[in-house]
Amino acid sequence: MTGSKLKNKVAIITGGAQGIGKATAERFGYEAADVVVWDISEEKAKHCIQELNDKGINTFFLQVDTTKFDEVNSAVQKTINHFGKIDILINCAGITKSATQTELTQEQWKQVIDVNLTGVFNCTKAVAPFMVKNNFGRIVNCASLVGFFGKIGQSNYSATKSGIIGITKVWSRELSKYNITVNAVAPGYIETEDTYALQENILKSIRERIPVGRLGRPEDVANAYLFLVSDEASYITGTILNIDGGYVI
Repeated sequence: MTGSKLKNKVAIITGGAQGIGKATAERFGYEAADVVVWDISEEKAKHCIQELNDKGINTFFLQVDTTKFDEVNSAVQKTINHFGKIDILINCAGITKSATQTELTQEQWKQVIDVNLTGVFNCTKAVAPFMVKNNFGRIVNCASLVGFFGKIGQSNYSATKSGIIGITKVWSRELSKYNITVNAVAPGYIETEDTYALQENILKSIRERIPVGRLGRPEDVANAYLFLVSDEASYITGTILNIDGGYVI
């Protein structure tokens, strides 16, 4: 599947070395974007970049800890030096540290808040000025269905995803005058390493609740990212797009 929807566009994808981020990097590459993969894991990134290169997709990798603003700011400068601009930011990096409220440690709370919420702030804070200067930008954040309805054992994760929904709406108001749209996707149960770690009986019960009868694929989310950064979505901002197969119906 190749095209030119993102020709001459420079796209940063955080957490781009695996899962949904990797699928998004591949999808954007097939649409002629210059893809910049940011990830904290150099080892996973090496495998990702090699796989993408084998498919004819040229990518630029930077090892970045998004919780550290100095590293993020440095990576933005390197991206600007290499490509001259940044058109798209996909805030996809995220982690989970699950435990019930009575068992959740302060360290687990802080780790998830730092990556899932502060990391998104850091990346957008560093990238937005260049988008403002160019009077163009597309920012898409990764929320989750648990940001709407919560999930036992994920008070930290749910809090960050609810926060993502809130800041997406705020930033869409603040940045729209600069021709910058800000949206979010809210995936349901997607086939990733975390999902496959669940017991089969749990996966079965989840599938039975999903009207389309299957878990989502990383490509399903990547396609949504592509739509929201494309010209076809230029009049959409502040939207949270559920990608859940009808789970919340």
